[in-house]
Amino acid sequence: MTTHKDFKRLVRGRMQKTGESFTTARATLLRQSAKRNGNSAEGNGQALAKTTVERLPATTAPVQPADFARVAGMSDKAIQENTGCTWDRWVWALDEVNAQGWPHKAIADFVHEKYKVPGWWAQAVTVGYERIRGLREKGQRRSGSWEASKSKTIGAAVGTVFKSFKQPKLRSGWLPDQKVVVRTSVPNKSLRLTWHDGTSVEVNLVAKGRSKAQVAIAHTKLPSREAAGRMKAFWSEHLDALAGKLTK
Repeated sequence: MTTHKDFKRLVRGRMQKTGESFTTARATLLRQSAKRNGNSAEGNGQALAKTTVERLPATTAPVQPADFARVAGMSDKAIQENTGCTWDRWVWALDEVNAQGWPHKAIADFVHEKYKVPGWWAQAVTVGYERIRGLREKGQRRSGSWEASKSKTIGAAVGTVFKSFKQPKLRSGWLPDQKVVVRTSVPNKSLRLTWHDGTSVEVNLVAKGRSKAQVAIAHTKLPSREAAGRMKAFWSEHLDALAGKLTK
């Protein structure tokens, strides 16, 4: 029995084949369905999946184990050192529970709770798995929006780095002229920010000793691949500025 998930897979398949955004690919498939069936383009995605699932060819071959790290965007060495397993093992474990059909949060919660993987690395496993299984492209969220991610290890205590994001006066010293609202924060661990254009920034911090911390930025809800590229360069520049300020 087909479901709305079938339709989303068709949309993502078209995105991979044509390079279109999620919204554009979805609208195109809806129009094609409407022409075939005489239905409104506002019709149900589930109905589209039923009428087209056998008509569209497979868009990509399954990713082979040798390519898991490349497609996931993180090396086997890094993922094993921080989670205890290589990509091959993670893909096997998540396939065993049919995680391909789960929403993003459910996969991340499963990795965190069952395997005791810290939050940021549980997210890394989840994103990598979703890329390997064709549920998103690199730099893209499951919703179809885009994100820019950047991480950096800074030679300062995690509490000092946290305050540099949290406190407006300190933040303006390395991130000037940016209107930012801190929505939520967990001291020395994470912050959620609303950017001036309504997009969202997730900041995760991991202590790497008494005077070293890893910062991981995920700037989400971006409208396009190009916007994600611009913000990735932006965060690279400004994390360098933060590191320079804190390690003087």
